Amino acid sequence: MKIVVLDGYTENPGDLSWSRLEELGEFIVYDRSSLTDEDEAISRIGEAEIVITNKTPITKRVLDSCPSIRYIGVLATGYNVVDYTYAAKKGIPVTNVPGYGTDTVAQFTFALLLEICHHVAHHSEAVHAGRWEQSPDFCFCDYPQIELAGKTMGIIGFGRIGQKVGTIAKAFGMKVLAHSPHEYASGKAIGTYVNLDTLLAESDVISLHCPLFPETEGIINQATIAKMKDGVILLNNGRGPLVVEQDLADALNSGKIRAAAVDVVSAEPIKGDNPLLTAKNCFITPHIAWATKEARQRIMDCAVNNVKAFLSGAPENVVNQ
Repeated sequence: MKIVVLDGYTENPGDLSWSRLEELGEFIVYDRSSLTDEDEAISRIGEAEIVITNKTPITKRVLDSCPSIRYIGVLATGYNVVDYTYAAKKGIPVTNVPGYGTDTVAQFTFALLLEICHHVAHHSEAVHAGRWEQSPDFCFCDYPQIELAGKTMGIIGFGRIGQKVGTIAKAFGMKVLAHSPHEYASGKAIGTYVNLDTLLAESDVISLHCPLFPETEGIINQATIAKMKDGVILLNNGRGPLVVEQDLADALNSGKIRAAAVDVVSAEPIKGDNPLLTAKNCFITPHIAWATKEARQRIMDCAVNNVKAFLSGAPENVVNQ
């Protein structure tokens, strides 16, 4: 059994072990594979029966060019890098890793929000630069401080991560509104389900945790921004294309949106002409909300179990049945 990992570095930069996959057959892992050169993916897959990818696309051409493929595992929850519909037609199960990042991504969401509220890094740098030492007062602030208690958090996408974010928001004394295509019973104990227009109109903070589907692509745009409160804070730890970035940049520059913090953008790595790079009050981190060692270990464990389940004839976490 030949197993190929096409882009293993972000999952395991050296602090985890591939040994449990190595035990299952002839194993090779590449740190990175081209995101655009299908020929490279085809060459690296070769006669492999098990292919594991994170962000390297597995297209129709790749599938047709590699007839030995029997199984594809994605080292993430999102699986749109694989032509999973065509894979299903060829009888190839595609699996993902659900639920690994719930605590980590929720924690990071509040790291972003609290940075907006307090600008901790900026003020620490100012102290180290000697500005507190030179201050005539016992304290100084370059930015207004924001208290979260009593404010409303609107969460678009109220699955595992959205509900965890809501639970933390409640611990800060916030009211929680949720918009989701499915109204989970567990969510009703955390927040109030409302339609999108109500959430946009009443939220002081809006956090995106929905998957990227045709109906959610560009859900934050000029029209939906116009329905928001003046001075709202926007957070995106979901998918970059949920936001029309030029519309968000315009809203930040006009002051309609007070601040935004995004861990994802429409094209990754970010391109130099992304309008968010020059927008006012926009915090951008490089898609790291998922990347604690603990979360990556859960990905590794689930990926191994997915392969073992496939080999046993009872595949789990199949997304294209």
